[in-house]
Amino acid sequence: MDTAKTVIMDFSGIYREQEFHKGKDTVWIQGEDIPGTNCYCDSEAMECIRRRIGGFSPEGIHFIDSGNYHYLTRIWLEKLDEPFRLLVFDNHTDMQPPAFGGLLSCGGWIRAALEEIPGLLEVILVGPDEEAFSRVESEFQKKVRFLSREHLVFMNKSERQEFFREIPSGEPLYISIDKDVLNKKNADTNWSQGDMSLEELLEDLKAVLETFGDRILGVDICGECDSLEGGDCRLNDLSNRKLLELFQGEY
Repeated sequence: MDTAKTVIMDFSGIYREQEFHKGKDTVWIQGEDIPGTNCYCDSEAMECIRRRIGGFSPEGIHFIDSGNYHYLTRIWLEKLDEPFRLLVFDNHTDMQPPAFGGLLSCGGWIRAALEEIPGLLEVILVGPDEEAFSRVESEFQKKVRFLSREHLVFMNKSERQEFFREIPSGEPLYISIDKDVLNKKNADTNWSQGDMSLEELLEDLKAVLETFGDRILGVDICGECDSLEGGDCRLNDLSNRKLLELFQGEY
């Protein structure tokens, strides 16, 4: 089982246009040839993905392409064999009910994780607006510690850090970041974006790392621009580099 690698999950080819991974100890998992993966993941695609990541631990850092593939977090989480909490930075709740025959989707993977992964105790969800969260069914809201986009705008650094330091640390933490939580100065994604700056995100994550230390089970990062529609890959490349440096202790 390979626990040390930084994993690049290449489903669209977008990472070949970036530089952050060059010179780093990385392994690439190809997904462009797997049908049934864009936004929704059918059962055959899921089994194929499971086989391709079968030799890898959920530990380490996983770059999982655009937000269309954020459901890959759900697949990584099933590798965890102990109780844990999940911290998600995202401009969307990703808790929509399944629309097509129960298919796993980028818009409903958190809901699926809460329903299907026994060890998931709680989700800490940071970034969506209050109106979007109000549409989440109450049974799922009860399992979420929520920090809204509106509250983030008015919180100072110490208030933000207090929120993250209050996450119960008795169990380990898995972190999932969608760069659509960032403003358009710091990322260019294929989904609507939030107000957070990269510096604010990094400071929030520092507070989490100070609390949990080596009790971070794993990290994944998505939010690339669409390789077909274009976008400013340089912004995402810089954000990916800063995030990778942070989690590797270089920032």
